[in-house]
Amino acid sequence: MKKQLAIMILIVSAILVIFTGCSKSTSKEEETLVIGIDDKFAPMGFRDKDNNIVGFDIDYAKAASEKMGTEVTFQPIDWKTKEAELSSGRIDLIWNGYTITDERKEKVLFTKPYLKNAQVLVTLADSELTKLDDLDGKVVGLQSLSSASDALNASPVKDKLKTVTEFADNVQALTDLKSGRLDAVVIDEVVIDYYMTKEEGTFKVLDESLAPEEYGIGVKKGNEELLEKLQKALDEMNEDGTAASISEKWFGEDKVLK
Repeated sequence: MKKQLAIMILIVSAILVIFTGCSKSTSKEEETLVIGIDDKFAPMGFRDKDNNIVGFDIDYAKAASEKMGTEVTFQPIDWKTKEAELSSGRIDLIWNGYTITDERKEKVLFTKPYLKNAQVLVTLADSELTKLDDLDGKVVGLQSLSSASDALNASPVKDKLKTVTEFADNVQALTDLKSGRLDAVVIDEVVIDYYMTKEEGTFKVLDESLAPEEYGIGVKKGNEELLEKLQKALDEMNEDGTAASISEKWFGEDKVLK
């Protein structure tokens, strides 16, 4: 009888250990938000000279996660598959200059807009191009499956172009522009503003923009609880000046939408 009792105690103890371990594992997973980013999207999220992931959205996400009482990790992803990464559960949020569109609203939940942007056309500083009509017969580049592509597709100027070349990221597109393989690049205004401060005298932006837009944070459909917690944290950051401070660090002014 004592032997049977001892065996039962051992079995119960083993079950408790397994259950406790699983509980801790689950708790740990719930405490960490995995954020999908394009790590070449300066100044929103990119790698510095030491290969650290930095940027406005990186600081913004870290501050929000602190308000939420969670940890955060940044996962570089193929930007073309961002919604698939989110729906599969491999990431918890899309947060890296993610433009709010009606098409994307069908796939993800969005926070309120937190930053204004526009899709603009950039060319070399010494180019004769100054306005959209000058692009007739020209070769234009952009990041594939981005809001730059959406903006160009919606513009009458696309039908006048000779060729549209798609790239994995903006860095490659700008490199081809500098080498002369492209006449212009469609790009986020906040992105080219950053590069123009880093490479003074290299680029210029055409007088007319393609489309105004706003950035939001993408949450998986059905996860209203996470969306609510995140929005609450963002609202608090607006109220206590945290958001303004991060914006001033990266843009030199408070650009965050209230």
